[in-house]
Amino acid sequence: MLFPHETHEVRGRAEDAFDAAYRDGWMKALATTPNARLLYCLRHAHGTGSSYRVVTITALRDALAWEQIAERIHGGDLASLARSLDGLRHESVAKLLVPLPWSPWQSIDLDRVPTDGRTQRPSLFMEDTVWPFEEKLDEYIERSGSHYAEEMRKTEDVGRKILTVDASFRTAFGTGRRREIILWQKVRRPEAMQALLCNEVPERYRKPGTWMHDALELRDQWESRLLRTVDWSPLA
Repeated sequence: MLFPHETHEVRGRAEDAFDAAYRDGWMKALATTPNARLLYCLRHAHGTGSSYRVVTITALRDALAWEQIAERIHGGDLASLARSLDGLRHESVAKLLVPLPWSPWQSIDLDRVPTDGRTQRPSLFMEDTVWPFEEKLDEYIERSGSHYAEEMRKTEDVGRKILTVDASFRTAFGTGRRREIILWQKVRRPEAMQALLCNEVPERYRKPGTWMHDALELRDQWESRLLRTVDWSPLA
């Protein structure tokens, strides 16, 4: 599967209009291609990033679905909707993602993804974008699954989970920085985030054998964003 990931720089006065246009226009029109669905629509949690940023993640069954959507946007029935959205935003930056071999997401039953704008309780996600060192990309992909994901699973086993790694991706060939990995993590206990935000990482999480320590062999640059789903996001 392919996952277009877009960050929209929305015009401040058009925030509600953009939200409505994406929900009532874009999401439903996109779904008329059977192998395409909007999965997530999220905003930066207030105080954690640039203003008026909306992140969307779409699922496409395969490259044929991508071609069909691209043709609809470039000259078909989605072109006018895209122009309307452009009038409500300053910019939109996209990249095409594919799941890592160990990602919990490998395929999605698109027929079960709602497209009717039904509301549900918002959820919080931590999106980590990681840039491994030169020549360390493949090793990072392998060890992030065997070490980091396993470390996170152990916290689940003892009931201490704050985050769960719901998916992991890399940029598809030709669509962005080659050495870029995204870890898509759901915040299961938002109240526990306070300790992470207000305190340094405890020493026990930075000693040899932990991911915080050992992953420094593979990377030392990443970006974390806290994203909150809008109430009509298909998935939350």
